[in-house]
Amino acid sequence: MSKTSVKSTALEQRVSLHQHGFGAWSMQILTRYGLLLLCIALIIFFSLATPAFASMLTLQAILSSKSKIALLALAATIPMIVGKIDLNVGFGIVLWHILAITLQVQYGFSWQFAVAAVLVLSALYGLLNGILVALADIDSFVATLGSGTVLYAIALWHSGGRQIVGDLPDAFSALHHTEIFGIPIVAFYVLFVAVVLWLITEHTPLGRCMYAVGGNSAAARLNGISVNRFTIGAFIASSLLTGFTGVLIASEQGVGQASVGMDYLLPALVGAFLGSTTIRPGRVNVWGTVVGIAVLAIGIAGIQQFGGDFWVEPLFNGITLLLSITIAGYAQRRRLLNQKAVQRSQAAIVPAQLPTSETEVARK
Repeated sequence: MSKTSVKSTALEQRVSLHQHGFGAWSMQILTRYGLLLLCIALIIFFSLATPAFASMLTLQAILSSKSKIALLALAATIPMIVGKIDLNVGFGIVLWHILAITLQVQYGFSWQFAVAAVLVLSALYGLLNGILVALADIDSFVATLGSGTVLYAIALWHSGGRQIVGDLPDAFSALHHTEIFGIPIVAFYVLFVAVVLWLITEHTPLGRCMYAVGGNSAAARLNGISVNRFTIGAFIASSLLTGFTGVLIASEQGVGQASVGMDYLLPALVGAFLGSTTIRPGRVNVWGTVVGIAVLAIGIAGIQQFGGDFWVEPLFNGITLLLSITIAGYAQRRRLLNQKAVQRSQAAIVPAQLPTSETEVARK
C-alpha cells in the first residue's frame, strides 16, 4: 500500500533525466536554480570587469549594508507564505529604531530593556495587524498600509521631526559592528533566521499548514486548519523580526530619524517576490528570498563599482520588482498545472493497484 506524502513538495512534478529526457530535466533545473546561477554569473562578471570587486572589503560592505534588507525580506516572506502581504517591514522600522534610541538617551533605560521593549511592542503591533486581517477581514495590503501610516505618524510625533542623538553603550553598538572571522555579525543573524525559518516551513507540520493556508484558505479551513491563528501568527513573527531589524539599524547608525525606513521597503519586497521564482518556483520560500536579496546586492554593488549614479539603485529595484512579479506569476501557474498533472496520474494509479474484486466493486 502506498503512503500519502506529507512533504511540502508532494504535489510537485518530478522530472528525471532518464524518464523525461535532457530537455525537460534541464528546463526544470534552470527554472529552479536559474536565479542562483545568475548570482554566480554576476559575481564572475563583476570580478573580471573590476578587480576591486573581488575583495574582502567588497564582501564586508555588501554583507554589512544588505543584511538588514535580507532580514526584512525574510520578515516579508512569512506573511506571504499564508497569502498575505505586510508593508510594515518598511513602516515599522521607522518607529522601532527611534524607540530603541530614545528609551536609552531620553529616558535613561538600559540597552537591554530598550531592546526588549521594542521587541514586545513590535510583537503586539503584529498581533494588531493580524487581527485586522484575519478577524476584521480587511485586505492585508490596505490594513498594513493604514496601520503603517499611523505608526509613521507616531514616529514623527515621538521624535518631533528631529534627529535623536546621544551616547549609546558600546555593548549596544556591538550588536551590529561586531565581526566574526572578518565577517559582520549581521550576516550570521541572517543565516540563523533563514535556517530556523527553513526548518519550520519545510520540515514541520506548522510550515505545511502555513503553505496550505496560503494555497487555499477555504480548503485549509475545511481540513481543520485554524486559518485565523496561522494568519495572526505570521504577522506577529514578521513584525517581531522587523522590530529586531530596527534595533540593528539603531545600533549601526546611532541616530534616530523618521527619514530612515522607507528606503528598506521596496528592496525587501523585491527580494521576497524574486525569491518565489527560484528554488521552489511559484511558491514563496526562504532560500529563494536569500538568493533574491543576493542578486540585488551583487547587482547594485557591481553597478556602483562602474560609477553608477545615486538613482541607479531605486531604478534597479523597481525594474526587478516588475520582472519578479511577472516571473513569479508564470511560475505559479506552471506549478498549479504540475500539481493537477500529478493528481491525475495518482488517481489513475490507484485503481490499478486495487485487487480485481475491489476494482469491480469500485466500478459498480
